[in-house]
Amino acid sequence: MDYIPAKTIVSNYQTNPNWFGTNYTMNIYKGCCHGCIYCDSRSDCYRIENFDNVRAKENALLLTRNDLRRKTKKGVVGIGSMSDPYNPFEKELQLTRHALELISAFDFGVALATKSPLVTRDIDILTEIKDFSPVLCKITITTADASLCKIIEPNVASSSERFEAVQKLSDAGIYSGILLMPVLPFITDTEENILSIVKQAYECGAKFVYASFGVTLRSNQRDHYYNMLQQHFPSLQDKYMRTYGNRYCCTSPKARKLWGLFAKECEKYGLLYKMPDIIRTYKSLPRPRQLSLFDF
Repeated sequence: MDYIPAKTIVSNYQTNPNWFGTNYTMNIYKGCCHGCIYCDSRSDCYRIENFDNVRAKENALLLTRNDLRRKTKKGVVGIGSMSDPYNPFEKELQLTRHALELISAFDFGVALATKSPLVTRDIDILTEIKDFSPVLCKITITTADASLCKIIEPNVASSSERFEAVQKLSDAGIYSGILLMPVLPFITDTEENILSIVKQAYECGAKFVYASFGVTLRSNQRDHYYNMLQQHFPSLQDKYMRTYGNRYCCTSPKARKLWGLFAKECEKYGLLYKMPDIIRTYKSLPRPRQLSLFDF
Protein backbone atom coordinates (compact mmCIF):
# COMPACT_ATOMS: atom_id res chain seq x y z
CA MET A 1 0.00 0.00 0.00
CA ASP A 2 1.31 3.42 -0.99
CA TYR A 3 0.48 6.46 1.12
CA ILE A 4 -0.08 10.00 -0.13
CA PRO A 5 0.06 13.27 1.81
CA ALA A 6 -3.14 14.95 2.93
CA LYS A 7 -3.99 18.04 4.96
CA THR A 8 -7.58 17.19 5.77
CA ILE A 9 -10.03 14.28 5.45
CA VAL A 10 -13.49 15.57 6.37
CA SER A 11 -14.93 18.29 4.14
CA ASN A 12 -16.60 21.53 5.19
CA TYR A 13 -20.23 21.57 6.32
CA GLN A 14 -22.97 21.46 3.67
CA THR A 15 -26.00 23.42 4.86
CA ASN A 16 -28.65 22.05 2.46
CA PRO A 17 -27.40 18.68 1.23
CA ASN A 18 -29.29 17.06 -1.64
CA TRP A 19 -27.30 13.84 -2.04
CA PHE A 20 -28.69 11.50 0.61
CA GLY A 21 -28.61 14.31 3.15
CA THR A 22 -24.87 14.21 3.81
CA ASN A 23 -23.41 17.28 5.50
CA TYR A 24 -19.78 16.19 5.16
CA THR A 25 -17.77 13.94 2.85
CA MET A 26 -14.78 11.82 3.76
CA ASN A 27 -12.45 9.76 1.55
CA ILE A 28 -9.58 7.99 3.28
CA TYR A 29 -8.53 6.13 0.14
CA LYS A 30 -7.72 7.47 -3.30
CA GLY A 31 -8.15 5.48 -6.51
CA CYS A 32 -10.08 2.26 -6.96
CA CYS A 33 -9.26 -1.27 -8.10
CA HIS A 34 -12.83 -2.38 -8.91
CA GLY A 35 -12.21 -1.87 -12.62
CA CYS A 36 -15.81 -0.79 -13.36
CA ILE A 37 -15.90 0.23 -17.00
CA TYR A 38 -18.17 3.24 -16.37
CA CYS A 39 -16.61 4.94 -13.31
CA ASP A 40 -16.99 8.74 -13.42
CA SER A 41 -14.15 9.17 -10.92
CA ARG A 42 -11.69 8.49 -13.75
CA SER A 43 -12.53 11.91 -15.19
CA ASP A 44 -9.70 14.43 -15.53
CA CYS A 45 -11.50 16.96 -13.35
CA TYR A 46 -10.82 14.85 -10.24
CA ARG A 47 -7.05 14.78 -10.90
CA ILE A 48 -6.59 11.20 -9.75
CA GLU A 49 -3.47 9.80 -11.38
CA ASN A 50 -3.09 6.03 -11.70
CA PHE A 51 -6.75 5.65 -10.82
CA ASP A 52 -6.66 1.84 -10.74
CA ASN A 53 -4.10 1.84 -7.91
CA VAL A 54 -5.53 2.28 -4.43
CA ARG A 55 -3.58 4.53 -2.09
CA ALA A 56 -4.32 5.58 1.48
CA LYS A 57 -3.90 9.08 2.83
CA GLU A 58 -1.09 9.57 5.33
CA ASN A 59 -2.14 9.98 8.96
CA ALA A 60 -5.74 9.51 7.84
CA LEU A 61 -7.12 8.58 11.25
CA LEU A 62 -5.32 11.39 13.06
CA LEU A 63 -6.58 13.87 10.47
CA THR A 64 -10.10 12.45 10.73
CA ARG A 65 -10.03 12.75 14.51
CA ASN A 66 -8.82 16.34 14.37
CA ASP A 67 -11.31 17.30 11.66
CA LEU A 68 -14.28 15.86 13.55
CA ARG A 69 -13.15 17.37 16.84
CA ARG A 70 -13.06 20.84 15.28
CA LYS A 71 -16.50 20.67 13.66
CA THR A 72 -18.96 22.98 15.41
CA LYS A 73 -21.99 21.39 13.73
CA LYS A 74 -22.94 17.76 13.98
CA GLY A 75 -24.21 16.06 10.83
CA VAL A 76 -24.03 13.05 8.53
CA VAL A 77 -20.64 12.12 7.07
CA GLY A 78 -20.81 10.66 3.58
CA ILE A 79 -18.22 7.96 2.88
CA GLY A 80 -17.48 6.45 -0.53
CA SER A 81 -18.11 9.30 -2.95
CA MET A 82 -14.78 9.03 -4.77
CA SER A 83 -13.27 5.72 -3.70
CA ASP A 84 -14.88 2.61 -2.26
CA PRO A 85 -14.17 2.60 1.50
CA TYR A 86 -14.23 -1.21 1.47
CA ASN A 87 -11.58 -1.96 -1.14
CA PRO A 88 -9.59 -5.22 -0.70
CA PHE A 89 -6.91 -3.49 1.38
CA GLU A 90 -9.45 -2.38 3.97
CA LYS A 91 -9.81 -5.92 5.28
CA GLU A 92 -6.31 -5.71 6.74
CA LEU A 93 -5.81 -1.96 7.20
CA GLN A 94 -9.23 -1.30 8.80
CA LEU A 95 -8.95 2.44 8.16
CA THR A 96 -12.65 2.74 7.37
CA ARG A 97 -13.56 0.74 10.46
CA HIS A 98 -11.50 2.98 12.72
CA ALA A 99 -12.88 6.08 11.01
CA LEU A 100 -16.37 4.84 11.83
CA GLU A 101 -15.27 4.44 15.45
CA LEU A 102 -14.23 8.09 15.42
CA ILE A 103 -17.53 9.13 13.84
CA SER A 104 -19.28 7.28 16.64
CA ALA A 105 -17.05 8.80 19.33
CA PHE A 106 -17.79 12.34 18.14
CA ASP A 107 -21.54 11.74 17.72
CA PHE A 108 -21.82 12.16 13.95
CA GLY A 109 -24.06 10.22 11.57
CA VAL A 110 -22.89 8.30 8.51
CA ALA A 111 -24.04 7.51 4.98
CA LEU A 112 -21.93 4.77 3.37
CA ALA A 113 -21.71 3.85 -0.30
CA THR A 114 -19.93 0.66 -1.35
CA LYS A 115 -19.94 -2.36 -3.65
CA SER A 116 -18.35 -4.65 -1.08
CA PRO A 117 -19.95 -7.11 1.35
CA LEU A 118 -17.09 -6.22 3.74
CA VAL A 119 -19.34 -3.46 5.04
CA THR A 120 -21.15 -6.12 7.08
CA ARG A 121 -18.01 -6.53 9.18
CA ASP A 122 -18.76 -3.15 10.73
CA ILE A 123 -22.38 -3.74 11.64
CA ASP A 124 -21.43 -3.47 15.31
CA ILE A 125 -20.16 0.10 14.91
CA LEU A 126 -22.99 1.13 12.61
CA THR A 127 -25.42 -0.15 15.24
CA GLU A 128 -23.71 2.01 17.86
CA ILE A 129 -23.95 5.09 15.67
CA LYS A 130 -27.63 4.62 14.84
CA ASP A 131 -28.47 4.77 18.54
CA PHE A 132 -27.88 8.52 18.46
CA SER A 133 -27.37 9.60 14.81
CA PRO A 134 -28.72 8.77 11.33
CA VAL A 135 -27.14 5.81 9.53
CA LEU A 136 -27.62 4.90 5.87
CA CYS A 137 -25.96 2.16 3.83
CA LYS A 138 -26.11 2.20 0.02
CA ILE A 139 -24.87 -0.77 -1.96
CA THR A 140 -24.48 -0.33 -5.70
CA ILE A 141 -25.98 -3.05 -7.90
CA THR A 142 -26.23 -2.35 -11.62
CA THR A 143 -27.12 -5.75 -13.03
CA ALA A 144 -28.74 -8.95 -11.84
CA ASP A 145 -26.87 -10.93 -14.50
CA ALA A 146 -23.79 -12.60 -12.98
CA SER A 147 -21.91 -12.96 -16.26
CA LEU A 148 -22.59 -9.35 -17.27
CA CYS A 149 -21.52 -8.18 -13.82
CA LYS A 150 -18.07 -9.72 -14.34
CA ILE A 151 -17.66 -7.72 -17.55
CA ILE A 152 -18.76 -4.29 -16.41
CA GLU A 153 -17.52 -4.62 -12.79
CA PRO A 154 -14.71 -7.17 -13.09
CA ASN A 155 -13.11 -6.90 -9.66
CA VAL A 156 -16.25 -6.50 -7.55
CA ALA A 157 -18.20 -9.03 -5.51
CA SER A 158 -21.03 -10.66 -7.41
CA SER A 159 -24.44 -9.02 -7.39
CA SER A 160 -25.80 -11.95 -5.36
CA GLU A 161 -23.17 -11.35 -2.67
CA ARG A 162 -24.12 -7.70 -2.55
CA PHE A 163 -27.80 -8.56 -2.15
CA GLU A 164 -26.79 -10.85 0.72
CA ALA A 165 -24.92 -7.94 2.30
CA VAL A 166 -28.06 -5.80 2.14
CA GLN A 167 -29.94 -8.66 3.79
CA LYS A 168 -27.44 -8.81 6.68
CA LEU A 169 -27.51 -5.04 7.17
CA SER A 170 -31.29 -4.97 7.11
CA ASP A 171 -31.55 -7.89 9.52
CA ALA A 172 -29.32 -5.93 11.90
CA GLY A 173 -31.65 -2.94 11.75
CA ILE A 174 -29.37 -0.80 9.56
CA TYR A 175 -31.31 1.38 7.11
CA SER A 176 -30.06 0.05 3.78
CA GLY A 177 -30.88 0.08 0.10
CA ILE A 178 -29.68 -0.21 -3.48
CA LEU A 179 -28.02 2.30 -5.78
CA LEU A 180 -29.21 1.22 -9.23
CA MET A 181 -26.80 3.42 -11.11
CA PRO A 182 -25.55 3.84 -13.64
CA VAL A 183 -27.98 2.09 -15.96
CA LEU A 184 -25.90 1.63 -19.09
CA PRO A 185 -27.66 2.39 -22.38
CA PHE A 186 -27.98 -0.66 -24.65
CA ILE A 187 -26.38 -2.88 -21.97
CA THR A 188 -28.27 -2.91 -18.66
CA ASP A 189 -31.30 -0.80 -19.60
CA THR A 190 -33.67 -3.72 -19.99
CA GLU A 191 -37.02 -4.18 -18.30
CA GLU A 192 -35.91 -7.62 -17.14
CA ASN A 193 -32.86 -6.20 -15.36
CA ILE A 194 -34.73 -3.36 -13.65
CA LEU A 195 -37.59 -5.59 -12.49
CA SER A 196 -35.19 -8.23 -11.20
CA ILE A 197 -33.15 -5.77 -9.15
CA VAL A 198 -36.22 -4.16 -7.59
CA LYS A 199 -37.72 -7.54 -6.72
CA GLN A 200 -34.49 -8.81 -5.18
CA ALA A 201 -34.08 -5.55 -3.28
CA TYR A 202 -37.47 -6.14 -1.69
CA GLU A 203 -36.67 -9.77 -0.93
CA CYS A 204 -33.44 -8.88 0.87
CA GLY A 205 -35.06 -6.26 3.08
CA ALA A 206 -33.88 -3.09 1.33
CA LYS A 207 -35.77 0.06 2.25
CA PHE A 208 -35.11 1.91 -1.00
CA VAL A 209 -33.79 1.69 -4.54
CA TYR A 210 -32.37 4.87 -6.05
CA ALA A 211 -31.90 4.77 -9.82
CA SER A 212 -30.41 6.83 -12.63
CA PHE A 213 -31.26 5.66 -16.14
CA GLY A 214 -28.10 6.57 -17.98
CA VAL A 215 -24.37 7.10 -17.59
CA THR A 216 -22.10 10.15 -17.48
CA LEU A 217 -19.15 10.33 -19.86
CA ARG A 218 -16.42 12.95 -20.13
CA SER A 219 -12.76 13.39 -21.04
CA ASN A 220 -10.53 10.39 -20.38
CA GLN A 221 -13.37 8.52 -18.72
CA ARG A 222 -15.21 8.48 -22.05
CA ASP A 223 -12.06 7.19 -23.77
CA HIS A 224 -11.75 4.39 -21.24
CA TYR A 225 -15.42 3.47 -21.54
CA TYR A 226 -15.28 3.35 -25.33
CA ASN A 227 -12.17 1.17 -25.16
CA MET A 228 -14.06 -1.24 -22.93
CA LEU A 229 -17.03 -1.21 -25.29
CA GLN A 230 -14.72 -2.05 -28.17
CA GLN A 231 -13.32 -4.95 -26.16
CA HIS A 232 -16.54 -6.41 -24.77
CA PHE A 233 -19.38 -4.94 -26.87
CA PRO A 234 -17.75 -4.10 -30.23
CA SER A 235 -21.00 -3.15 -31.94
CA LEU A 236 -21.87 -0.51 -29.35
CA GLN A 237 -19.04 2.02 -29.63
CA ASP A 238 -20.31 3.45 -32.93
CA LYS A 239 -23.87 3.36 -31.59
CA TYR A 240 -22.85 5.45 -28.57
CA MET A 241 -21.00 7.92 -30.76
CA ARG A 242 -23.98 8.32 -33.08
CA THR A 243 -26.44 8.62 -30.23
CA TYR A 244 -24.55 10.81 -27.76
CA GLY A 245 -21.56 12.40 -29.46
CA ASN A 246 -19.63 14.25 -26.74
CA ARG A 247 -22.54 14.66 -24.35
CA TYR A 248 -21.83 14.42 -20.64
CA CYS A 249 -25.19 12.93 -19.70
CA CYS A 250 -25.96 9.86 -21.79
CA THR A 251 -29.55 9.02 -20.88
CA SER A 252 -30.98 5.70 -21.94
CA PRO A 253 -33.40 6.02 -24.88
CA LYS A 254 -35.72 3.88 -22.76
CA ALA A 255 -35.41 6.12 -19.67
CA ARG A 256 -39.00 7.40 -19.58
CA LYS A 257 -40.52 3.96 -20.03
CA LEU A 258 -38.10 2.37 -17.56
CA TRP A 259 -38.74 5.07 -14.97
CA GLY A 260 -42.48 4.45 -15.10
CA LEU A 261 -41.95 0.71 -14.78
CA PHE A 262 -39.40 1.20 -11.99
CA ALA A 263 -41.60 3.58 -9.98
CA LYS A 264 -44.62 1.28 -10.27
CA GLU A 265 -42.59 -1.72 -9.16
CA CYS A 266 -41.09 0.12 -6.17
CA GLU A 267 -44.55 1.24 -5.07
CA LYS A 268 -45.80 -2.32 -5.46
CA TYR A 269 -43.17 -3.54 -2.97
CA GLY A 270 -43.26 -0.52 -0.68
CA LEU A 271 -39.74 0.61 -1.58
CA LEU A 272 -38.79 4.27 -1.53
CA TYR A 273 -37.22 5.60 -4.72
CA LYS A 274 -37.28 9.41 -4.47
CA MET A 275 -34.37 11.20 -2.81
CA PRO A 276 -36.42 13.49 -0.49
CA ASP A 277 -38.39 10.50 0.81
CA ILE A 278 -35.24 8.48 1.47
CA ILE A 279 -33.55 11.36 3.31
CA ARG A 280 -36.61 12.20 5.38
CA THR A 281 -37.21 8.58 6.37
CA TYR A 282 -33.74 7.58 7.50
CA LYS A 283 -33.16 10.84 9.36
CA SER A 284 -36.47 10.64 11.19
CA LEU A 285 -36.08 7.10 12.48
CA PRO A 286 -36.47 6.90 16.28
CA ARG A 287 -33.17 6.60 18.10
CA PRO A 288 -32.77 5.49 21.73
CA ARG A 289 -30.35 8.33 22.47
CA GLN A 290 -31.50 11.35 20.47
CA LEU A 291 -29.20 14.33 20.21
CA SER A 292 -31.90 17.00 20.21
CA LEU A 293 -29.41 19.87 20.25
CA PHE A 294 -28.18 19.11 16.75
CA ASP A 295 -29.91 19.60 13.44
CA PHE A 296 -29.19 16.73 11.05
